[in-house]
Amino acid sequence: MEATNSIGLISIIMAAYNAEKTIRQAIDSVLNQTYTEWELLVVDDCSQDQTIAIVKDFSLKDSRVRLIQNEQNKGVSYTRWHGLQEAKGAWIAILDSDDAWSPDKLQKQVELQNRTGAELLFTGSAFMDADGNEIDWYLHAPATITYRQLLKQNLLSNSSALVKKELYEKHYAVGDAMHEDFAIWLGILKAGRKAYGVDEPLLIYRLDQNSKSGNKVKAAIMNWNTYRYVGLNPFAAFYYECWYVLKGLLKYKNLKLKADRANNMIAND
Repeated sequence: MEATNSIGLISIIMAAYNAEKTIRQAIDSVLNQTYTEWELLVVDDCSQDQTIAIVKDFSLKDSRVRLIQNEQNKGVSYTRWHGLQEAKGAWIAILDSDDAWSPDKLQKQVELQNRTGAELLFTGSAFMDADGNEIDWYLHAPATITYRQLLKQNLLSNSSALVKKELYEKHYAVGDAMHEDFAIWLGILKAGRKAYGVDEPLLIYRLDQNSKSGNKVKAAIMNWNTYRYVGLNPFAAFYYECWYVLKGLLKYKNLKLKADRANNMIAND
C-alpha cells in the first residue's frame, strides 16, 4: 500500500454484550480489511455468554485484536468511551458487534480522506436480517452532509463512521436514553464541519427487532431526546422529529418490501 493512501493507525472500537451469535462475523470483516493499519478494541460489557472466549481466541491469532473488559455492566455509550480511552490511533472507526464491513471499507474511506482532508467520513449501508441473510437494498450516502441535513435524517450510520480521534473525543456523548452516536455527529457538524460519504454499501447493518433501534417507538423517543440534548428547543425538535418519522417510514417500507420478497423466494425454492 502506498504511503499516500495511509492515515496511520485506525483504532476500531467494538462494544460487545452477549454477542456470541454475531461477533465472529463482525471481527472477521475487520480481519479481511485491505487497509491493514488498524487495531481492534473489543470492549466487553460483562457478557454472560461465550463472547469473551470468542474474542480471546481471535486475539491469540492476531495481536491487533485486543480484549478490554468493563468491571461492571455500564451500557453501550460508556463501553465505547472505555475503548476510546485505550485507543492508540489518531483515527477512530466504530463497528457494532452485530454488523459487518465490506473488505475495502476502510481503504475507500482513507482514499476519500486523502482527496478531501475530511475529519468525519461515512459510507452507504447494506442490510441483513437477524439471521444474516442479505437484503437487496441499500441506503445511499450523499457526497457531503451538513448539520441541518443530518437533523432531518441520520444517514451517518454509526458502524460506517471514520473520525479524527480528537474530534470524536471532544464531542463524545454519554447517555443510553438517546442515540448517543447521532448526538456526536450532530455536535461535530454543528461546529461547522461537513461529513463526507462514500456512496457504496460498505457497511452491512443487521436489522434486529430486539435492539434499542429496532423498537420504533423507543427509537423515536430516543431521537427526540437527542434533539433536546444538542440544544434544539421543543418547536425545532418537533419539526425535525416529523422529518425523522417520515424518512424512517420510507426507509423501512423499502426494507420490508425487499425482505418479504427475499423470504418468498427462499420459501419457493
